[in-house]
Amino acid sequence: MMTDSPEQTPLWRLPQQARSRERFNRILDAAAELFVEIGYESVTTDEIAARANTSVGGLYRFFPDKLAVFHALLDRYLNQLRGLSATLHTDEVMELPLDIYIHQLVDGFDQFVSANPAFRTVFVQSRLISTTVEMNTAFNQEIAQQLTVYFAARNPALEQSQRELLATISVEVASALDILALSRDRAFQHQVLDQTKKLLIAYLRPYLPD
Repeated sequence: MMTDSPEQTPLWRLPQQARSRERFNRILDAAAELFVEIGYESVTTDEIAARANTSVGGLYRFFPDKLAVFHALLDRYLNQLRGLSATLHTDEVMELPLDIYIHQLVDGFDQFVSANPAFRTVFVQSRLISTTVEMNTAFNQEIAQQLTVYFAARNPALEQSQRELLATISVEVASALDILALSRDRAFQHQVLDQTKKLLIAYLRPYLPD
């Protein structure tokens, strides 16, 4: 993705050749490790390149700066979450009761975090950078749209505007609680996720009775 303004849009060049894609992904993997180990603010492009076993010039072939690396890493995670969300919104899922549906969504996110340790660091840091805030906002809107499809399947009498409002509030509340959950240890995270399930089910139950 290339633009004229690195302050407004993520900047990185997607490689076309297999060898270049391997280096590109190796750089992202290295950045993920370092962001966890020493923090986004402290990491340098020199350190990322060294961890990725490439030159700084090799890194700059794809990324003009550290922020671009961070953008690309967040983009990778969001795309993986899109894939996860798609598996959680199949035709079969549309028939599930509300409590099972909410549990599957929240547990799916929790499993993703467990499988991707660096996501915690990237997700929290992304809330502090204006351009990545925009990426997260767009992603939340996509997930909210998927929720509206489930809401329509469970209660066709709900108007579209009401479905959209319920979905937006649900996603934004869950997102805010995710930040809280990821800010502390694993035990606290599980407690917050459990409360998130209860909150969403209680909020949506009047509109989506079994």
